Amino acid sequence: MYPDRVVSGMRPTGSMHLGHYHGALRNWIKMQTELPCLFFVADWHALTTHYDDPTIIERSTWEMLVDWLAAGIDPSQSTLFIQSRVPEHAELHLLLSMATPLGWLERVPTYKDQIENLANKDLATYGFLGYPLLQAADVLIYRASQVPVGEDQVPHIEMMREIARRFNYMYGKEKGFEEKAQEAVKKLGSKRAKLYNELRTEYQQHGKDDALEQAKAMLDDAQSLSMIDRERLFGYLEGSRKLILVEPQSRLTTSSRLPGLDGRKMSKSYGNAIALREDKDSVTKKIRTMPTDPARIRRSDAGDPAKCPVWQFHEVYSDQPTRDWVVKGCKSAGIGCIECKQPVIDAIIKEQEPMHERAQQYLDDPSLVRAIVADGNDVARKLAQETMRDVREAMGLAYS
Repeated sequence: MYPDRVVSGMRPTGSMHLGHYHGALRNWIKMQTELPCLFFVADWHALTTHYDDPTIIERSTWEMLVDWLAAGIDPSQSTLFIQSRVPEHAELHLLLSMATPLGWLERVPTYKDQIENLANKDLATYGFLGYPLLQAADVLIYRASQVPVGEDQVPHIEMMREIARRFNYMYGKEKGFEEKAQEAVKKLGSKRAKLYNELRTEYQQHGKDDALEQAKAMLDDAQSLSMIDRERLFGYLEGSRKLILVEPQSRLTTSSRLPGLDGRKMSKSYGNAIALREDKDSVTKKIRTMPTDPARIRRSDAGDPAKCPVWQFHEVYSDQPTRDWVVKGCKSAGIGCIECKQPVIDAIIKEQEPMHERAQQYLDDPSLVRAIVADGNDVARKLAQETMRDVREAMGLAYS
């Protein structure tokens, strides 16, 4: 079938902070060594809530890309691109919208949540209602097998799977499909062909998911098959349809345990964030002025780390001996809050040093970032165009 591929994107909100790094970028950096990855700036998505003031989007896009590169996203391992530079995203979004039930969009959990949380904005727009479908197009157009998400985003991936399944069912009717699939079965060789047919029957008649997975694994190993025959046999397993769009799987990622400076979620809008490339003096000042356990009014007062926002930073940045020292010193008033904060300051500065170094070349020569993105746009667009050729053909739009 299609090769395994990871796709993920972020809305351009300007420079990244440490919450972004520990919540998403570290996962991306790990994944880029395991599978082909495409990471994109979701600038069209930014318009769903900033349609009335788009002036910040371009500046925020380049700031965010520099931060990705500074954090360790490697353009030799990952494809970095900008969503709006691949117009096929919009075409697939439009075509998918023709057959996507309205109720699917209205039931997305984050839809109502964001309308309530962003009550100061008029979000009664088609763009905002349809953003989960644009998200689906962003992923389905690359036939991605995996999408890194937190648990709150799993419903979005499930909807993508439903959209892909519905599309394949409605439009994957290839003329003579069954006969062509049966011819492809013979190319597996007698032993594998027999096993394939048995597993197909087990899945279709008895609903055994393990039979489906076993058959897919066998097809993955069948080197003699052409791409089109492999595609037919994957579709034949589940029915009599050609698989045009791939159903992506959620890849649950470790959520960030790093809070903001005040203990709430780290966010620039809360004024409690540390930027990814914060100045050393600023990091020091921010950590030193962090609130601590309210019970520690005087240096001699004992405290409780569980009630102190600084402790949550120790859980991310400090080793076990340091954490033991903090717990003992805080509860006995053996150390003061400034002493407690110093290892966190040192760890953040150390973490950010290579980020500053990596970023500097792009700050000195912004054309380097432009070149990386231009190359990425080309790679992404080529993949997107391959998918759209199949989609147009399936929908009867491939006029000769």
